Amino acid sequence: MLLAFVAALWLGLAGAAPAEPLKLDKGRIDAALARMVADGRVAGASALVWQDGQERYFGTSGFADREANKPMRRDTLVQIWSMTKPVTGVALMQLWEQGRFRLDDPVALYLPEFGQVKVVDKAGALRAPARPMTVRDLLRHTAGLAYGMRPGPADVEYRKVEPLALTNTLSEAGVKLAQVPLLFDPGQEWSYSASVDVQAMLVEKLSGQTHEAYVREHILAPLKMKDTAWTQPEANFARLAATYVAGTDGKIARQADVQTRRMNFDPARRMTMGGAGLVSSLDDYMRFARMLLNGGELDGARILKPSTVKLMATDQLDPSMKDRFFLPTKGAVGFGFDFAVRTGQPKTPGENRGAVGEFFWDGAATTLFFVDPANKAAAVFFVQKMPFDVTLHRDFREAVYGKGYLGPKGD
Repeated sequence: MLLAFVAALWLGLAGAAPAEPLKLDKGRIDAALARMVADGRVAGASALVWQDGQERYFGTSGFADREANKPMRRDTLVQIWSMTKPVTGVALMQLWEQGRFRLDDPVALYLPEFGQVKVVDKAGALRAPARPMTVRDLLRHTAGLAYGMRPGPADVEYRKVEPLALTNTLSEAGVKLAQVPLLFDPGQEWSYSASVDVQAMLVEKLSGQTHEAYVREHILAPLKMKDTAWTQPEANFARLAATYVAGTDGKIARQADVQTRRMNFDPARRMTMGGAGLVSSLDDYMRFARMLLNGGELDGARILKPSTVKLMATDQLDPSMKDRFFLPTKGAVGFGFDFAVRTGQPKTPGENRGAVGEFFWDGAATTLFFVDPANKAAAVFFVQKMPFDVTLHRDFREAVYGKGYLGPKGD
C-alpha cells in the first residue's frame, strides 16, 4: 500500500498522463508557419518542439531580414523581451533555495527605498498601503507596481520618471520606481508590472553581483546557453532578426537598425532589466525550457530543485483575486512565479490550445515558450513582430496540439 501511495504521489507531482496525448504533425506546424509569412503577419518564423526526451520538430519559414533577403535560420538570434522574466525568476529562486530571503519578507527589508511607497486611489489621493509588498508579490505580479501600460495616475507617473530608461542603472531605476505610487494594495489584484525588474534588484543586493553577471555565471553558463545575453558582441548583429512593426493597416514595416541596436549593441546602455532585454537563439532557450521540464536539471547541471520548479509552476493567485488586467487573454490560466499556469481546459474554439499544468510566458515581439509536463513536452516559437499579436500564438498552438485538443481535465 505504501509503495502504491508513493507512486501515485510521484505521478501527481510529475504531471499525470493527459486524457489526450500530444501527437505532433510536422506538416501541420510547417503549414502554420508558412501561412503566417504568406498572409503578411510576419516576415519570418521558427519553432522548436521537444518531447519524450528528444527533438520532435524544428522548422522555419520566411526571413529574419526580409529587405536583406536573409532567411530565418536555426541560429538566428532574436530579442525575447519578457521571456527574460522567467530567467530572472529562476535566478532569484536560486537565492531563495540558499536561504538568502523568505518569500513573505517585505521588499523594503532588502531595498529600503520601497519602504515609503504609497497607494493612489481613483481620485488621485495617496495613502499608505494596507500591508507592505513582499517578495512573493513581486514573483506573482501582485505588488501593485505600475508598468506604464494603463491610463491611471500611477502609470502616468511611471511614464514621467521612466525608471527603466536604458540610461539608468538598476539601482537608479529602483529609486525612481519607488517614487511611483502603487496601483492597489499589495496582494489585492494581478497586474503586469516592473516587479521582475525589482526581482533583479534583489538578485544584485543578495548576491553582491550585477544581475547580468549573476545570470551568466549561475544559469546561462551551466546550461551552455552560449548565445543568450543582454550585452551582445558586434559580430552577432548579423545574426539578429530584424523587428517588424505593424501599422494601422496591418502591414508590417522593418524597424530601423538604430532602434533595434539600443537594447543589446549600444555600449552606452547602462540598464540590465530583469523583465526584458535578453537576446537568445532557439536552441539556447530550449535548453532553458528543457531544464524546467526536467525539474531544474539539464545534462548534469542542477539549476533548481524539482520542488522549486513545482512551486514556480503552480498557480499562486487566490480565487478571490478577480482583477487580473490582461491575464485572461492567455486562456484558462492563473499565475505562478514568473510563469502563467494553465488551470483549465480550453472552453471555446478560439482559445489557445494547451494542457492543464502547462506553464509559459511570451515576449513583446510575440515570441513564446511553454513547458507541458503532462505531455513531457516543451516548445519555443520565434517571430519578431510588434505590437504583440495573439493570433500568432493561437495558430502556433493549434498547429502543435490540433484544433480540438483539450488535454487533461481539472486543476
